[in-house]
Amino acid sequence: MRGVCSAPALVLIFCGAEAFSMAGFALVPSLLPQLSRQWSLSATQGGWLGGIFFLGYILAVPLLVSLTDRIDARRVYLASAGLSGLALAGFALFSNGFAAALAWWWLAGLGLAGTYMPGLKALTDRLPMTSQSRGTAFYTATFGVGAGLSYLWIELLQGLLPWSALFAVAAACAFLSVLLVWLGVAAVARPAGPRGGHSHWRAVLGDRRVLAFCGGYFGHNWELFGFRAWLVAYLTWTHARSPDAWTSMPGLIAALATFLAVPASILGNEGAHRWGRRRWLQGVMPLSCCLALVVSCSGDRSSHFLVVLLLVYAASMNLDSAALTAGLLTETTPEKRGTALALYSTIGFAGGFIGPLAFGVALDACGRASQAGWAAGFVTLACGVAFGRWAIGRSGSPPAVMEH
Repeated sequence: MRGVCSAPALVLIFCGAEAFSMAGFALVPSLLPQLSRQWSLSATQGGWLGGIFFLGYILAVPLLVSLTDRIDARRVYLASAGLSGLALAGFALFSNGFAAALAWWWLAGLGLAGTYMPGLKALTDRLPMTSQSRGTAFYTATFGVGAGLSYLWIELLQGLLPWSALFAVAAACAFLSVLLVWLGVAAVARPAGPRGGHSHWRAVLGDRRVLAFCGGYFGHNWELFGFRAWLVAYLTWTHARSPDAWTSMPGLIAALATFLAVPASILGNEGAHRWGRRRWLQGVMPLSCCLALVVSCSGDRSSHFLVVLLLVYAASMNLDSAALTAGLLTETTPEKRGTALALYSTIGFAGGFIGPLAFGVALDACGRASQAGWAAGFVTLACGVAFGRWAIGRSGSPPAVMEH
């Protein structure tokens, strides 16, 4: 299969590899109630554990993604996917408390830094221009597929296997993603990057449109990963307070919420095509903000109402995802795209670190065992996406509508 060159095959391979590499993505969010009991964690510590993954991401992504302007992104992807597998295996073998778990989960986040955006760069480098927009939409939507599958298989197996075995399974899946890209995608020669790499950073940092997308992505990830980090814990708390069939399998609900990211992300990109990217983003981001506030006030409603509302909210927060990422790609020239993606990922996933932590701090401050505490957590998610909407509105001129 080596040397695949057709656009559909390339998209399929990279999307499949992304899904495999993300098998462990939901391990900490899914197991947070269990690990919190076992290690006596506070909500703030739980927030740190959920967010440290993205701190590892943002520390590594400027180097790893900008490196793809000078070498084949496939090489970065392969090394980083292998590192993810090692980090997950290390968590399984050596995590016996909060400090060790932080270190290994941070390293897993570093591995994600070298797979997600470098994988997108490796894909778009090999696709014809006419296929890049929708290829990007499918690839970014697959992030939701991988995350949803992660929640699903963990929910199904955590009653049968100890948590350490679940990490070992995820490590094996990460190594499978290495094999898939190594065997299915041929290497390409990349010209040596110009010595003036700093000029790329100056050009990208001076572009208000690029910075607007970065700020929008920061707010998007604050909301998205804060929600995903605490959703299982919230449903577990809700079920303990008022047992109901709707909340008896929180991992399944989290998987469904995450799977909804796929059609929502793809439809969001199509909406941006039709109505204009800036107009679309300025419409859907306030919608998501309002739904976060509605969720914060709905804790006392029936379980089936709450679950449906959470699923609708989960879909709404992904209507901006592919539109943001594909928009950034159209605003940058190919030789600077890696640097732009590095900045975009660094700023964006800083939101992924802050979101879970802010939720946990609010929960501790207002009462982990009370509805007020959980309501405060959801208000922090509304604050995140509100910031993203503000950032998009600060762009100097309307972002270009992407070509079909």
